[in-house]
Amino acid sequence: MKGLLERLKEGPVVGDGSMCMTLEKRGYCRAGQWTPEAVLEYPDAVKQLLREYLRAGADVLQTPCYASSDGRLKRGRITYKTAEINEAACDLAYEVAQEGDALVCGGITPVLSYLQNKGEEAIREEFNGQLDVFIKRRNNVDFILGEFFGHIEELEICVDVMKKAKMPIACTMRIGALGDLNGVSVEECAVRMAKTGADLIGLNCLFDLNATLKTLKRMKNALDAEGITTPLMCQPLGFMCPEVEHTTNGYSGLPENPLAQDPRQVTRFEVHKFAREAYNLGARYIGGCCGMEPHHIRAIAQELAPERNRNPPVQDMCPPCGLLDRSSISTIQKKVDMEFWMKVKPGSGRPYNPPCVKVAHVNRF
Repeated sequence: MKGLLERLKEGPVVGDGSMCMTLEKRGYCRAGQWTPEAVLEYPDAVKQLLREYLRAGADVLQTPCYASSDGRLKRGRITYKTAEINEAACDLAYEVAQEGDALVCGGITPVLSYLQNKGEEAIREEFNGQLDVFIKRRNNVDFILGEFFGHIEELEICVDVMKKAKMPIACTMRIGALGDLNGVSVEECAVRMAKTGADLIGLNCLFDLNATLKTLKRMKNALDAEGITTPLMCQPLGFMCPEVEHTTNGYSGLPENPLAQDPRQVTRFEVHKFAREAYNLGARYIGGCCGMEPHHIRAIAQELAPERNRNPPVQDMCPPCGLLDRSSISTIQKKVDMEFWMKVKPGSGRPYNPPCVKVAHVNRF
């Protein structure tokens, strides 16, 4: 099986999508805690979601262990330890990945030790607690990803810790137009991320498709100006939220967050457009984060099929526009071309609701 770096040289790599948020909607994760004990308590549910991403066309399945660090588990009053959650997450991701041609990515997330100013030794220890399982299971893990970082300083420490795994390293930040939470600009963050030596750098979560494209472009311009060729990745939010584009909180500042965002969810055709524009900007790893469901990942795989030289496994049942000409409803029969769906402007069906809301400017991180 070809590894991450080999695949990146051959064409775009498609990542998977939302785990904790999607599992919460299905009844297997607690909103608020967002901790991944489902890998131990409901492994079949987790495997099914991973399997849906694989079938949608994902080249990578990430270990479903977001927020599995000692500090975050204690805050969530979870009795399981980081090691046992990460081991179970490795087993589930590897088992499903073997059903196709997918890589397994070991996921590492920010730690409370950094926010609590406990010092670099404590920060490194908490990162090591997440990483050690992936090193132990190196035969089942193909590369590691540090994701959802709001501070470039913390990310730099994390990448330095991850280097001991001697695997390909990817890292992403949850930043938008204003840069990181310490005020470090998008451009400086991009250059510093690349200078960590990570093999793949980029963005994930908090901001929508349009905001992500704008930030991605600024990152690419900054890297080009420095002559840096590190490949870019992006795994954006699956909700439209233009009113938070110029905040540091992103969608977490919305009053609907996290339990009433359904009307904001992007359509598969908006994801088609995003995938093409992200690829044209230089992104070579494109997946999704909170709110990006299997059908969204399928849209990415279908949009980039020419560059990947293959269709996703689901193509027999779900071609991009379905088989609408075979419908028994005449008005549906006519909607068989992509041009119609790419131009359609979906309504919410709620006549008295505003298109946007007043943002709650609360820094939760």
